[in-house]
Amino acid sequence: MTTLFDSYSLAGLALPNRVVMAPMTRARAAAGGLATPSMATYYAQRATAGLIVTEGVQPSLIGQSNPGTPGLHDDAQATSWRQVTGAVHANGGRIFAQLMHAGRVSHPDTSGAWPVGPSAVPATGYVFTPGGPQPAPVPRPLDTAEVPEHARSYALAARRAVDAGFDGVELHGANGYLISQFLSSNANLRTDRYGGSVPGRIRFAVEAVSAAVEAVGAARTGIRLSPGTTLWGVAEADVAALYSALLAELARLEPAYVHLEATADEDVLVGLRRAWPGTLIVNPAFPGAPKQADRTGADRWLGLGADLISFGRGFIANPDLVERLRTGLPIAPADHATYYQGGDAGYLTYASYQHTA
Repeated sequence: MTTLFDSYSLAGLALPNRVVMAPMTRARAAAGGLATPSMATYYAQRATAGLIVTEGVQPSLIGQSNPGTPGLHDDAQATSWRQVTGAVHANGGRIFAQLMHAGRVSHPDTSGAWPVGPSAVPATGYVFTPGGPQPAPVPRPLDTAEVPEHARSYALAARRAVDAGFDGVELHGANGYLISQFLSSNANLRTDRYGGSVPGRIRFAVEAVSAAVEAVGAARTGIRLSPGTTLWGVAEADVAALYSALLAELARLEPAYVHLEATADEDVLVGLRRAWPGTLIVNPAFPGAPKQADRTGADRWLGLGADLISFGRGFIANPDLVERLRTGLPIAPADHATYYQGGDAGYLTYASYQHTA
């Protein structure tokens, strides 16, 4: 029987266990989207994970969602990440950069540019800006000729990531951001080749993954998806058909993995497991879920066919989460108020479990 603590070969990358640290926004980057020494310490503290996937990293300035997030769209940013990858590797870890283009989930006060999207449909709710939350603006719809440029932005960032020492990249295709917006049936109202039918709605995702694969190789490329998500107001018609078609196209590219959030009914996700011939990572507790992922949920999804299990919130307050899961030690709670406040408090101040005599 497969366990969380069995080793795994991920497209030739040897993982000592099947625990993945999921990407989580922490908003600790320096001005200019630079990675910092504190970020290097944070990720190195969690290097016992089989694989770390970083917080979302914008592949272009227009793709930035929140203040304080890091980038990989210029040379200074790439150089700043070397301290992070070097620290993780020195501690025996493996790390992928998540490439996150926000699309319409942005604001000109954050990025300095008007946000873009598949159509002129705003996200639901308020977006974070340097001056506080503001209503999501109506995005500028991309012209057909512009769309490939945004697909290529993932490839350009992927090259910088590999040059900076990352073991690979994960394209953020989930949670209502740009790839997810193109997949959506209410954020994407296009009538050109990037909209309408299922083949049109999946086209941008396939082109983005294809560009990254061409840039850095299939073994260094993964994608995260959230079938049926409603985050930021997206909706998806025909979820099973949409994602089955997407996985069929992605399978031709042979990426290192698909990372699914458990945002759809279990039977839909199990069907996608059967349809996907490659490595599957499952996150049992998607963003906004009332309960964070635990050993019970992880074991269940391993039994349902997942190869790797990702944990998000559990890693915030538990840098030694793998050992706590292995030995049944208590999982420490995190202080939600410090998730995005900046600084080292609630970031580097969580310790490994302290055994008492």
